[in-house]
Amino acid sequence: MLELLEKPAVRRTVRSGIRIRMIPPAATRRAEFERFAHTVVTRLHGSAYQLCHDWHLAQDLTQTTLTKLFQSWDRVSDSDNLPAYAQRILFRVYLDHRRRRSSTEALLPPLREPAYEMSPDLRLDLLGALSRLPARDRAIVTLRYFADHSVEQVAEELGVPVQVVKSQTRRSLIKLRHMLGGDRPALFA
Repeated sequence: MLELLEKPAVRRTVRSGIRIRMIPPAATRRAEFERFAHTVVTRLHGSAYQLCHDWHLAQDLTQTTLTKLFQSWDRVSDSDNLPAYAQRILFRVYLDHRRRRSSTEALLPPLREPAYEMSPDLRLDLLGALSRLPARDRAIVTLRYFADHSVEQVAEELGVPVQVVKSQTRRSLIKLRHMLGGDRPALFA
């Protein structure tokens, strides 16, 4: 990965005030950076974990810190306190991560499914029986039993009186019982 971030291996001089310094070739710069990274990576990862309390995020923050440090290695390699500079970069990377909207998102635990498992054939039979109901009856049954809405919620959503929802639900369930016939005990076991 470091090869992608490297600048061309060209010898050049940089004037900074009166002093002229030679920038070493890319291979030398890379070797210097690798030595530094091996000495500081454990400490950076520990500091990142202290900040975020998540090992995986700490690894990402450490990797981003080392990438940013490598990109500016020519400029900072002869700094007095490189580990402190790397810690400062890590802290800024962490703050940038916290400012992003995605950093506040939380993973929800998986939803618990009912303990029973329906065979695919039975499910298809049930869906086929539901599709043979009239549209309003199908909507009422689906909202009541699949979306788990109350009678009042279904009445409000469909714009019908509560009594209509109750009577249509009763009639639709009777129709479904007749359509499902012998499969009914397996569906509701």
